[in-house]
Order: sequence, then structure tokens, then C-alpha cells
Amino acid sequence: MSNNLHQAGVKLLKQLGRHAELVMDVYLSGSVSEDETNAAAIEKLRKSDILWRPEAEQELRLKRSVRALLEEALSDERNRQIDSNVGSSLASIKTLAAHYKEARHNIDYAASEAYLADLSEHVYSFADGLRYSIRVLWSRINNEFGYVGTINAKIRENELAQSQVTELLNGLEMFQFSELGEIAGDIRELRKLLVTTLQEALSDCTQELSVVQGRLLELLGRFRQIRGRTRLLKGWLLYTDLHPDYSPADHVSHKQLPVLFNCAEALLAPASVDVHSTLYEPELFDIVSSIKRIDRLHAGLTHAEQDITVSLSQADDFDIPDNPLKLAVDEYFCAVIDSGKSQSALEYLDEQALEWDRESWLYQVICGYEGLPEEHRQYFELEAIGEPDPVYTGNFVIRDVELWLA
Repeated sequence: MSNNLHQAGVKLLKQLGRHAELVMDVYLSGSVSEDETNAAAIEKLRKSDILWRPEAEQELRLKRSVRALLEEALSDERNRQIDSNVGSSLASIKTLAAHYKEARHNIDYAASEAYLADLSEHVYSFADGLRYSIRVLWSRINNEFGYVGTINAKIRENELAQSQVTELLNGLEMFQFSELGEIAGDIRELRKLLVTTLQEALSDCTQELSVVQGRLLELLGRFRQIRGRTRLLKGWLLYTDLHPDYSPADHVSHKQLPVLFNCAEALLAPASVDVHSTLYEPELFDIVSSIKRIDRLHAGLTHAEQDITVSLSQADDFDIPDNPLKLAVDEYFCAVIDSGKSQSALEYLDEQALEWDRESWLYQVICGYEGLPEEHRQYFELEAIGEPDPVYTGNFVIRDVELWLA
């Protein structure tokens, strides 16, 4: 069977190579009519299923498979066909996987190898088809649908591309890798094809399709904006054609000017001094000299007030007393160390009869713990005591804190 398939493929490729010029003429023109000069070549191509006639009175055309081969090989911008039938490919992959497992179970090595080869071809072809569809979409986006000439046609092509992207994304959701993992079982070849290869391909393609969808929406918005402005301009031209005697009114004489005409530019443009120009050197010197005359600031001071004696001597040492609240917190930490037991901050405040505000005391305890060096903080554990806020989700109301040695 493989030998017959090989011979048929070689024969087909030879026919394409021998009649390459005729095939390209049909590809570019869309059809070919029979005459005496090319009748023999056309008959050979028709028998090889390269050309076909849709109806009895129609001209011969290229087979869809041959046209798709040329479109993909030549990267023809007219190639806008995207295969979004993901469900059929998934069903074929599952069926071939079941055939392979059955042949493997029956110890039919020849059949199992053939099914595995077919399954590999389906998986890799499916992944390559997805990437090819994304490449086609990107080429259409980067070209801004340049194969059509009007804005309305570009908008229709954009909407078609968006529907194709949506169908592809909906089809990719059909892949349940938990199910594919169960089908593959512990067979290494199946797990590589059904889980690893497919999952990597689908993950990359799904991310890129989301980017494509965003670019299509952005492009569609720009097309619609251009269409709106074009319609406005065409409407104005149509109005002037229907009213050839129309002339704009004197809007200056109106009390309220239309916004369209009330766009006067500023009378004075923004300006700045050119400090590098020698023409303004005297004026700049006057400005600088007036800035440096600081004696006018002390014009009202007497001579005695301006006579200030400064003596340089060594400054006396002085100490900044510690915050009493901080010292009380330090004593609280020392009390926990001495007792070796956990101690609530508010209980300690009540036991020592300290007069600090309870909220300020809790803030200082937390700050004291957070302000400890890392090597000292690791000896303590601080836990907040409270409950979640009943109104605002995510907030925690601290009622007390408890400190103990780690």
C-alpha cells in the first residue's frame, strides 16, 4: 500500500512540474478554456484530479487542495481561508489513539506503528495548522486588509477575522487534557503527543490569538472612525452639489460663533529671552545687577542691628531625651524576657497602671517590634488579636497584641 501511494505521489508531482506554466495560469486567472494548443495537457491534468469542472457548461478550475497548496507555498495575500473546525481534528486524534491502543494491546506491531505514525501526523499537522492560521491573521492585520479597496470591505473582512478567531478559541476549549491524559494512560508515546505536544501548542496559540483579537478590535475602531469622517465629507459634498448657490454666512457678525469656526489662534505666540543674543546684553546686565543688589532688603535696619558679632567656639554637648512612651515599651519587652511567658500589651498597660492612650500604646508596641534589628527581632513573636472588619472586606481590626519569646 505504501509503495502504491509513493508512486501515485511521484506521478502527481511530475504532472505539476511538467505543466507548471499552465497550472499557474489557471491559478492566477481562476479558470482555463480548452483549445487545440493545450487540449492534451489539460486532459492529463484533469485525469490526475488537478483540474475539475464544477458543471457541464463551466470552465475547468484548479482543485481546492492544489489551490490551497499554492496559496500557502506562495504566501498569497488572497489566501484568507482558515480552518476553524477544531472538533473534527480532535475526534480524529481520539479515534487514532484508540486504534493505536487496541493494536498495541493485540500485539500487532505493524498496525500499531502505522497508527502511531498517522496519529503523529494528525497532531503535528493540527498544531502547524493553528500556527498557520495565526500567521494568516497577522498578515491580514499588518496589511490592514489591503487586498480590498473600500473601508466597508475592510470592516467586513475585520468582522470575518474576528468571527474566525472566536471560533478558534471556542474550539480550543474543547480540548480537555484530563481526558486526553486518561486516553494516553501510561503509554509514553501517547502522553508525548496528546499531552505535552498539544498542550504546548495550544498554550502558545491561545495567548497569541488573544493578542490578535485585541489588534483586530483596535483596527476595527480606526476603520469605523475613518468611515464616519468619510461619510461626513461625502454628505457635505452632496449638499454643495444639491445647493450650488450656497455660500457660507458671515460668522463674524453673529453673536454666537459655531464651535467649528471659533478656533482662532493666539495673537501672541509663546516667547522667551534669547540669552545668547548680544543685542540684549545691556538689558540682561541690568536684570542681573538688580538681582544681586541685596542691600535693599536691609534698608530699614539700624547700624546696631546689623552689627552682629560671631564667636567660634566648641559647642556644648547635649542629649536628646528618649520618648517616655518608647521607654515604657522597652520595659514591656524586658518584662516579657524576664518572665519568659506571653504577655498581652493591654494587660501589661493595666497592670502597670500606665497613663498612655490605649491606641497609642498598641501603635508604639508594634513600632517597637518592627524597629528591632533583625538579629534581635527573631527572638520575639508578635501576634495581633482582633477580628475582620464587619463592613469592609479585607480589613482586620486589631484589638490587642500579644508578645512572647520565640
